[in-house]
Amino acid sequence: MESISEINPFAKFGFSQLAESEGEGKILQEDFLELMVTQLRNQDPFKPMESGEFLGQLAQFGTVSGIDGLEAAFTDLAGSLSSNQALQAASLIGREVLLDSNVGGLTEEGSMNGVVQLPIAAQHVSVGVYDSSGRLVKRLDLGTQPEGQVEFAWDGLDEQGQPQPSGIYELRAEASAAGVSRAVDVMVSARVSSVTLGGAGEPLSLEIEGLGNVEFSQVKRIA
Repeated sequence: MESISEINPFAKFGFSQLAESEGEGKILQEDFLELMVTQLRNQDPFKPMESGEFLGQLAQFGTVSGIDGLEAAFTDLAGSLSSNQALQAASLIGREVLLDSNVGGLTEEGSMNGVVQLPIAAQHVSVGVYDSSGRLVKRLDLGTQPEGQVEFAWDGLDEQGQPQPSGIYELRAEASAAGVSRAVDVMVSARVSSVTLGGAGEPLSLEIEGLGNVEFSQVKRIA
């Protein structure tokens, strides 16, 4: 006859086999409780399980169960956020956005819009349009302007009134105040043609007409 200490109360539940086989080693809450009851029934009466050990096992199982619950909750939340992001991104297609960039794309329609950000009022404001070689194509004189955002538009013509090819152009703005000229920030306005949802850890990106892909973080205003 086997002694109490030789009895393996976990054997009938296949505990050792579950631990060795892949994909079958997860013990459910019902299995754990049944194992605990069996362990209590078959424990050595001369060496009973201490209450602290018993409570420790329960606490460990509760911690694991809680982590599993949090993981499932975060997975559901991530799916919900991704779906919401997709809906918001779809609403951007076809809309005008203001980008934190001094580089813009001249479209086939031959126009480019933007905004000059003035920290103070200026007696004279101008925007220079430069091609990819750094050549000044057109200077836009905006005159006297108050503090704040000043909108401008380029019709795609150079200083001689000749239409320029579509492509990428750089914008440089200057403002004069109290006899001192300095460079000021300029932003371009463009239309969103498509949206790309980033994967895990990747940002949302926008396909801008005439400019290409830009990160959504560059968008400062949506028309």
